Amino acid sequence: MEPIPGPPGLPFLGNLGDISAENPMQSFVRNSDIFGPIWKFHLAGERIVIASQALMDEVSDEERFSKIIAASLNEVRNGTHDGLFTARGPEEKNWGIAHRVLLPALGPLAIKNMFDEMHDIASQLVMKWARQGPEQLIQVTDDFTRLTLDTIALCAMDYRFNSYYSEHMHPFIQAMTDFLKVSGDRARRDPITQMFYRSETAQYWDNVQLLRKVSQEVINKRKQNPTQKKDLLNGMLNGVDPKTGETMNEESIIDNMITFLIAGHETTSGLLSFTFYYLLKSPSAYEKAQKEVDEVIGKDPITVDHLTKLPYLNAILRESIRLQPTAPAIGLQAKEDTTLGGKYECKKGVPIVAVLPKVHRDPLVWGEDAEEFRPERMLDEEFERRNNKFPNCWKPFGNGMRACIGRPFAWQEALLVLAILLQNFNFTMEDPSYQLEIKQTLTIKPKGFYMRAHLRNHMSPTTLERALASTSISEHAGEKKAQGTKKKAAQGKPIAVYYGSNTGTCEALATRLASDAPNHGFSAVVDTLDAVKENMPKDRPIAIITASYEGQPADNAAHFVTWLNSLTGSELTDVQYTVFGCGHRDWAATFHKVPKAVDRTIEERGGTRIADIGTADTSKGDIFTEFEAWEEKVFWPAVKDRYGASDSSEFTPFEANLEIEVSTPRSSMLRQDVREARVEAVEVLSAPNTPEKRHIEISLPSGTSYSAGDYLTILPMNPKENIARAMRYFGLAWDSMLTITSSSPTTLLPVGVPISATDIFGTYIELSLPATKRDITALVEVASDKAAKNELIRLATDTFNTEITEKRVSVLDLLERFPSVCLPLGPFLKMLPPMRVRQYSISSSPLWNPTNVTLTYGVVDELAYSGQGRFVGVASNYLSSLAVGDKLHVAVRSSHQAFHLPKDAKNVPVIMIAAGTGLAPFRGFIQERAAQIAAGRTLAPALLFYGCRDPSNDLLYSDLLSRWEKLGAVSLRYAFSRAPSSSEGCKYVQDRIYHDCEEVVKLFDAGAKLFVCGSSEVGKGVKDVCLKIAREERVKKMGGDVDEGRLTEWFEGLRNERFATDVFT
Repeated sequence: MEPIPGPPGLPFLGNLGDISAENPMQSFVRNSDIFGPIWKFHLAGERIVIASQALMDEVSDEERFSKIIAASLNEVRNGTHDGLFTARGPEEKNWGIAHRVLLPALGPLAIKNMFDEMHDIASQLVMKWARQGPEQLIQVTDDFTRLTLDTIALCAMDYRFNSYYSEHMHPFIQAMTDFLKVSGDRARRDPITQMFYRSETAQYWDNVQLLRKVSQEVINKRKQNPTQKKDLLNGMLNGVDPKTGETMNEESIIDNMITFLIAGHETTSGLLSFTFYYLLKSPSAYEKAQKEVDEVIGKDPITVDHLTKLPYLNAILRESIRLQPTAPAIGLQAKEDTTLGGKYECKKGVPIVAVLPKVHRDPLVWGEDAEEFRPERMLDEEFERRNNKFPNCWKPFGNGMRACIGRPFAWQEALLVLAILLQNFNFTMEDPSYQLEIKQTLTIKPKGFYMRAHLRNHMSPTTLERALASTSISEHAGEKKAQGTKKKAAQGKPIAVYYGSNTGTCEALATRLASDAPNHGFSAVVDTLDAVKENMPKDRPIAIITASYEGQPADNAAHFVTWLNSLTGSELTDVQYTVFGCGHRDWAATFHKVPKAVDRTIEERGGTRIADIGTADTSKGDIFTEFEAWEEKVFWPAVKDRYGASDSSEFTPFEANLEIEVSTPRSSMLRQDVREARVEAVEVLSAPNTPEKRHIEISLPSGTSYSAGDYLTILPMNPKENIARAMRYFGLAWDSMLTITSSSPTTLLPVGVPISATDIFGTYIELSLPATKRDITALVEVASDKAAKNELIRLATDTFNTEITEKRVSVLDLLERFPSVCLPLGPFLKMLPPMRVRQYSISSSPLWNPTNVTLTYGVVDELAYSGQGRFVGVASNYLSSLAVGDKLHVAVRSSHQAFHLPKDAKNVPVIMIAAGTGLAPFRGFIQERAAQIAAGRTLAPALLFYGCRDPSNDLLYSDLLSRWEKLGAVSLRYAFSRAPSSSEGCKYVQDRIYHDCEEVVKLFDAGAKLFVCGSSEVGKGVKDVCLKIAREERVKKMGGDVDEGRLTEWFEGLRNERFATDVFT
């Protein structure tokens, strides 16, 4: 026998510190990642954890193993005793009687007959969201919890909680919620500790009494007013056990009523919440799902017969509950002493915890994309094939005779709700960059997940209410109107501006365009592209501003682009539009791919182009100038030619729509897309007199998780020197407060509330970006000195690129250079783009610390090309200014799905290639591998090719990397550009790759994944050397000439499959 690995415990406490009280499942998953598919821990005795399909299949054998009621479920027995969910098994007589009595009441025909009640409650949810409108933020888990609780109560016992008609929950619901929470808390305490929770204990038993009292009242009411309805309550009251001839006693009926209300709403509400999260993160799946609803149901009311004709929706629910099984663990025990996996001892009665989130993501079953949401793998034929090949690989409803008896009920309810919502709404995520956070009680649900609902088919709530009960759902005359009302201007002809933006650049351009609209006689609405999926207005000109991210649309444009690509006819006839695209030339294969596709597709589907597409290249550094040139020379002239212009269309350099008040009260306002974090450690990595490289450790906001390879976005502050310069120029005291009033959609600045001038200058605007031609032209208007005017005119025309853009001269630089320019504060703020978040690769692994991350970065601080002082990088200098204990604002963002370690770490080798701070994500990769190897796991080989200047000056983490190499986590291959004699004569990483090509080829042939992180030059050098090696290998194996076109095509086909890059400028 082999010992079962696991974290070392402490005397008396065991592994209490290794299992999170708030989210124990997260701890189980993390430790499974470290120790592998089987491990053990001690918490009031030994417990074994399993986390693979093979072991799940083994413990599913009911001859050897049985369900165990432990931990939280044992406490829930205080309220439900030997109900179906919490009974210890067949040895408890009431369980057998209830199980046999209730099976017919939950049979296929009985469930089918509950459809009308299910539809009743689902329609209440539909009407609530329709009446609230798209501006209402939907608290997804709360509304689905109300839905599922009302549904089980109505269907099971003809009782209405009417949750949608009251702001406050029914007392029964609050008592049940508190009962479940405290049951979980009590399970983690020893008897002595529990004695100190007297007040909580008293309330706990009061809640149990309330649950049973209400249940008794429902029973008494049914007895006094009997019906012939074939619901669960009548089944329990009147059913006879075919085996014993006995009926259920009243206490058992109450136990099971409470059981149904708990189990019947918790898991289904979680399933629906997770399903909408995954659909909103997967536009292609969302589009397929909605298309299936439209083809099968159309605008007709949904019937029970429709539900059998929705295979893709069925697959979506299967895939969602695979990734997030809402009851995330199964508790089992061996009936006799036995072994697990043929080599691990397992004693009789020892609790076994099957961690379903890991079982359901076993790469041997689900492949390397096991973490991805891909409903196609759950279509009936593939689902059955996989379950036949890998038995018990999908276990969200439990095991064997103790599996969930209410599964058909939950599935019909979830399918109906999913269909009726997709039929009537388009949904958008409130924060498209939201990363899933888990809240765990008895079950798991998304935490902090919000969305908005937009009615489809130009419906009004009134029309929809009639249609839900009629024969068809059709458009209501006169209801068509432009979508997108997030930011409005008050006067002028209507124009719509829609954007797709991840980093905020395109949003800033959209806001700028809308801000300029009144000067041309137009009134603009601004919103995301996703907000107008299926609802592009046809009564006004539309400007679309969007970007490509490695060839993919922005998060808040992905559903729009997927919908656009699904169109096949002339659906966009009468849509009048123009497109402006942003991109980066280094990604040549996908440069402006999305905006060009949007521009082309809208025209192909009947739209009328108002003006030629405009584009900007962010690699040039003057994107705002390129946008302004297109706006003034192409867009507005074309719009005015087609639509005319009002008398207010004369351009004025400083629009009177931004007013500033200066006051003295103190206040604070922070951006909402990031949350507060704390600095835990800082370190300078480089030697003196070399470009500075730093390390920083940050504790994440609560509830935030990450994977090795992800990004951390930082909301930086401008350097203090630049803030002080701005304060001096405008004559503001250090404690000055500004109150901004705006009549145009410049809402990226805080409007209507006092906020400190230092916050505005420090956090909300980009002080260092190069001035645009329009900025300089505006300065000309307020320059009182003729020589200054002439020089500014020259800078805005003949020498703009060389003297302004290339030298990175900002508006603030120009104000200081030309004292005769008297620019008011309002126009200054209006000129400058809003502060953008900056993105850094995380250089740590959650297996090291799930709540902390580290960043590895270079500090930009050099003489300014303009000759005016120094140029300092906003984000890198902000980070370098932070000390331990300082607070900052961050958010985790997922990297491309391909830029993560292979799931099958035992069999898939890894080749990592980096230079400079491009080492960052690979430090996290190697740290993860080191944690797994230290826990006793066997991993496939890994190589790191790393380039820097000199081993004595800027070789980052040299001691740490050496330790990890000795551990076996990586093999190091260095390239020193200024000391090649210390790196096998290789100056750059591509040289070292070629030097070690024999080993690279060997690992590649074994299925290795290649990762590259560094500058665009590094990316190009690696690509060239990989093609060179591949060319030589083909000549060696096949002889003759190599078709260069086919070779390049082969290499490009590896991208995001076996070759992943994270290239920066």
